[in-house]
Amino acid sequence: MNSPKHKPLAWCIKAALLATTATSVNAFAAPEPEKEVKLEVIEVTAQRRTQNLQEVPVSVAAVQGEALDAYGSSGMDIRFLSARIPSLSIESSFGRTFPRFYVRGLGNTDFDLNASQPVSLVFDNVVMENPILKGFPVFDLEGVEVLRGPQGTLFGRNTPAGLVKFDSAKPTQDLDGYFSASYGTHNAVDLQGAVGFGLTDELSTRVSLLRQTKDNWIDNKAPGFEQDGVLGGYQEIAGRVQFLYESDDFSALLNYHWRDLNGKPIAFRANTIKSGTNDLVSGFDRDTVYHDAAHNATQRVDNQGASLTLEYVLQDHTITAITGYESVEMYSRADVDGGYGAVFTEVSGPGLIPFSAESADAIPDHQQLSQEIRVASNELGALDYQFGAFFFKEEITIESFSYDSLFSGGAQNGYAWQTQDTNAWAVFGSADYDVNETTKVTAGIRYSHDEKDFVAARTQSNLGFLGVPDEIGPFKRNPSDSQVSWDLSVFKQLNDDVNVYGRLAKGFRAPSIQGRVLFDDNLTGDDPVTVAKSETINSIEAGIKSSVWDDRARVNVSAFYYTMDDQQLTAVGGESNSNKLLNADKTNGYGFEVDSEIAITEDLLATVGLSYNKTEIKDSGLAVDYCTADKGASHHCTVLDPVNADGRAVIDGNSLPHAPEWIANFTLRYSKEFADGELFAYTDWAYRSKINFFLYEAAEFSDDKLLEGGIRVGYNWDTEMNSHEVALFGRNITNDESIIGGVDFNNVTGIVNDPAFWGVEYKISFF
Repeated sequence: MNSPKHKPLAWCIKAALLATTATSVNAFAAPEPEKEVKLEVIEVTAQRRTQNLQEVPVSVAAVQGEALDAYGSSGMDIRFLSARIPSLSIESSFGRTFPRFYVRGLGNTDFDLNASQPVSLVFDNVVMENPILKGFPVFDLEGVEVLRGPQGTLFGRNTPAGLVKFDSAKPTQDLDGYFSASYGTHNAVDLQGAVGFGLTDELSTRVSLLRQTKDNWIDNKAPGFEQDGVLGGYQEIAGRVQFLYESDDFSALLNYHWRDLNGKPIAFRANTIKSGTNDLVSGFDRDTVYHDAAHNATQRVDNQGASLTLEYVLQDHTITAITGYESVEMYSRADVDGGYGAVFTEVSGPGLIPFSAESADAIPDHQQLSQEIRVASNELGALDYQFGAFFFKEEITIESFSYDSLFSGGAQNGYAWQTQDTNAWAVFGSADYDVNETTKVTAGIRYSHDEKDFVAARTQSNLGFLGVPDEIGPFKRNPSDSQVSWDLSVFKQLNDDVNVYGRLAKGFRAPSIQGRVLFDDNLTGDDPVTVAKSETINSIEAGIKSSVWDDRARVNVSAFYYTMDDQQLTAVGGESNSNKLLNADKTNGYGFEVDSEIAITEDLLATVGLSYNKTEIKDSGLAVDYCTADKGASHHCTVLDPVNADGRAVIDGNSLPHAPEWIANFTLRYSKEFADGELFAYTDWAYRSKINFFLYEAAEFSDDKLLEGGIRVGYNWDTEMNSHEVALFGRNITNDESIIGGVDFNNVTGIVNDPAFWGVEYKISFF
């Protein structure tokens, strides 16, 4: 496309305006209501203050209440949010433990345990840096917010794409809580509950607990390794205890939380994709694998953390201090080749298995400490502001293991380790100025400094029999960088129903290091550790936030264009089971988002979301390894990119991996009074268009679309002190079969989505 750069943004704005007009027209065309019906006001904290969603000059989507309950009905992990919010997708090659977030097409496919991501996750105002921390179970929440676009001023480093923000339900003086129990497919049991109450006139508490179990449901049919129910199950226990002290001008909130997961990793499936296509092979059965190491597969996570939030309310200012501590240990072992045997053994399959690959990754030691201090003005008049400082420290040790599945029953034959210490600090400030009654200008700036100390070494090689040295390293790296991020926005109230805004922002991601040295042959003596320098993004965004049809419809639209310099990309797999970091010269992206909610009648509520994201890598010299080391092998995939003289795929012009152009979602809730309660039916649908799994494009390593639907039908009623609900629910009710990821270094290995899930739930809430 040779059009000038301003045209994609202009096209997005036009499309967004058309979307707003169409939705508004449909709303006005609806029949006259019999009773006064209005949507509830949604409050968010996208700017570290509690504000009406319609008055925030940022593209924000919020998920609360029944929608959260419905999405997580099957005991799913945090990935249930994928495609349920415009411009948000989430995937994992680990399963429940390691979600990877993508916003507006920007994310990171890196599967190593020190991977950094351009989408931050903030849980109860504490940043969760390590990807394992981001998989904490979702329960007893006030709501979820997704902030799209750079958030570098108030939320800092590693937010060039945006962030996902979770807020737990807080203690109150009133007695309230709930208990729910559900049972579903594969003997899945989900028990959760919470209770909060006042201990004294100034001290209250809330205790929240979760227990989820699911039987293994995937059978292993590899010859000689047959076993029913070997993969797919888990047991998860999590909890949160909070104490809140409140006086006239001071509050203190203590939050202690933990997670204990014992389950199975995601199932890898060798040669499950038809050559030259992205279709599943004939006779594919989601309930079956063919592994020679499935009996060794395991995944364990032990996470504990605490935070203390202190707030002092003075006459003109509020001082907030947030201290957070997190620690996690994990171990995950899987049959990564997805098959049994190897081409040089008597029996192997399915398809061609060049070599066996059974490996594990572990975090035996980790701790994260963060501290934020913030001073905010208390509605002083035309000018309000906030400023503060942030400190972050993380220490992590990572171990990588290889096992011999072929000749010794899974004995360890390879070992490597890494350590990484991160120290970061920042100072920031932001101000809002009311130009007049209808116009507000917001400006913010942040100075950040980040440094890492990294060491990696190997002491045992699984390829020692080929002359590969056991001991390599230690390899050391200590990158550091300082960056300034900022934002500037203008918010205008056109009338009582329609607001518009424009926003400019710069964000960045700190330098990253990748040293997965276990599988490096090191025959040339090269240093296998790669470092990516900081990436920066400049974004322009315009939006419309409208409440129409007498506040019965809410339609928010945003359009954006961004340029990212030195984007950090991860070349995963290709030549070996490893990751290599690189920087792309430029990446461009543009698109739009539509979030809408409509109360069609008193009994019928609908939401519609839509996003378009176009991404393009702009670096004529950038090339990566692809598929397998043996380019002439029959198991080699069908590469669609040009191949340079070095035998590498040129990725200039490609879209980013796991970046669908289209995401659409829809929910509809109908209710009707019956006897002393209410009958209700709720359905939700999420669609995402084609994605590529890697930086290079290959016919096999992509998926054309995913469409998953859910349903929840039930009855609720109130008694004097309680409310009750019974419901039948289903997830992926059409049993959509989609490939959601791949492994390319050994054979054409695929990862597929979960099958249909059905269950029944009872919930009691007390107040």
